[in-house]
Amino acid sequence: MPEPLRSFRADAIVLRHANWGEADRILTLFTREKGKLRVVVKGARRIKSRKAGHVEPFTHVSLLLARGRDLPIVTQVETINAHLPLRESLEHTGYAAYVVELVDRFTYEEESENLPVFRLLAETLSRLDAQQDAWVVIRNYEMRLLDYLGFRPQLFTCANCEREIQPENQFISPSAGGVICPRCGQGLPGLWPVSIEILRYLRHFQRSKFDEAARANPPDSIRREVEKLMQAYFTYLLERSLNTPGFLQKVRQAGE
Repeated sequence: MPEPLRSFRADAIVLRHANWGEADRILTLFTREKGKLRVVVKGARRIKSRKAGHVEPFTHVSLLLARGRDLPIVTQVETINAHLPLRESLEHTGYAAYVVELVDRFTYEEESENLPVFRLLAETLSRLDAQQDAWVVIRNYEMRLLDYLGFRPQLFTCANCEREIQPENQFISPSAGGVICPRCGQGLPGLWPVSIEILRYLRHFQRSKFDEAARANPPDSIRREVEKLMQAYFTYLLERSLNTPGFLQKVRQAGE
């Protein structure tokens, strides 16, 4: 049986890092080749480290990794895209943090390659870089991520009776994974009311490619309701609250 290669290359986006020992860092990456992966960067916290600037969160990097006793060790690193515009304001930093937090929470180490999720992550960070409407970018990202991870919500037919949804206010059942029509929803526990206008935008993002999805320009009241609903849905799926929505809310309040 052939021995595994002692080193390998990876195209990766840094999700987060943590200090390790006196001078090292452990990176959590989402890689093109192996999905989520943790690696060690030796000496990354030393002042003269040449690797330190390449391993910040959101950075898209090319790595050469050596197999270590516990975790792979970074021996070479080159920045592909530092995503510097994301660091120019707290709000854009918050959006980027939300994007990587969702991937981090929904994926596990040692799974396998997930090229659609990797591409979605890289494209979304680049769209935020380009100062496109962040609300549209994030909603598109959320819907595509749910698709790729197997959590696509049912928005066009009732998740209970399978009848086509009519143009009227509905309910959403997170446990059923989609919309519940008024007829089925009477008296059922755990349902969230949803207006037909909100549902139209959810459907728009679910069925549209980004260029088409980007045409959406709802009023602020609708934006807030859609964002609140999506974050509640993710919280239900993850069975715990996300960290970044609270940070984003504080940043927005400070800017008002």
